[in-house]
Amino acid sequence: MSEHDTKLRLGVNIDHVATVRNARGGHVPDPVRAAMLAAKAGADGITAHLREDRRHIRDADIDALMQALEIPLNFEMAATEEMQAIALRHRPHAVCIVPERREERTTEGGLEVAGDKARLTDFIAPLAEAGARVSLFIAADPTQIVAASQVGAAVVEIHTGAYCDAHMEGRFEDRDLELARIQSAAEQAHGLGLEVHAGHGLAFDTVGPIAAIPEMRELNIGHFLIGESIFIGLDAAIGHMRRLMDAAR
Repeated sequence: MSEHDTKLRLGVNIDHVATVRNARGGHVPDPVRAAMLAAKAGADGITAHLREDRRHIRDADIDALMQALEIPLNFEMAATEEMQAIALRHRPHAVCIVPERREERTTEGGLEVAGDKARLTDFIAPLAEAGARVSLFIAADPTQIVAASQVGAAVVEIHTGAYCDAHMEGRFEDRDLELARIQSAAEQAHGLGLEVHAGHGLAFDTVGPIAAIPEMRELNIGHFLIGESIFIGLDAAIGHMRRLMDAAR
């Protein structure tokens, strides 16, 4: 493999810059400014999740990101007609379909693909035809990975939340079991022709083992980087994460 084939991409999620803005109202801090800073700091792409309740990213933010960005936008969204129409209007580089419940604070689990194959196949088809790389955010579950390969997705993003939570809570045996599941899922997905991404909860002390998985091609990291930027700045936080990811390869 060439260096281009093996480089692990970093997608920076800027949702929680918008969360801070919305807590007070007004226009600051600006998530688009954060996205531009992230690009300069070494991000390979920007992730933004337009939730149905618009709790952080808003429609105007997506409009502005599509105009301003020179690196790819990964548009996270629920599998609804409204979100499909928005994605088809903007035609972002990538669309990541995630489960969404209004009462949750953050995405709590993976998408149910195996039980919803017919609907998701129909939902994905026009997005793929419009040129978007469609990703499904799923648990490290063999059944879901097989289903993802059957509905027209190009990518799976493996949920790393349980792995990160176990590490943070000192449950290291559980952490290692979760890591093994993620490794196995990545190998399975790659074998089925899917590109493999991962994300959710990743931090400086948990990113290394995920980045070291050979089949992994992209990590999407947001909340930790935005939080860490309060203390050391966004440029420094992204730069350090980039170095940790590169070292793991």
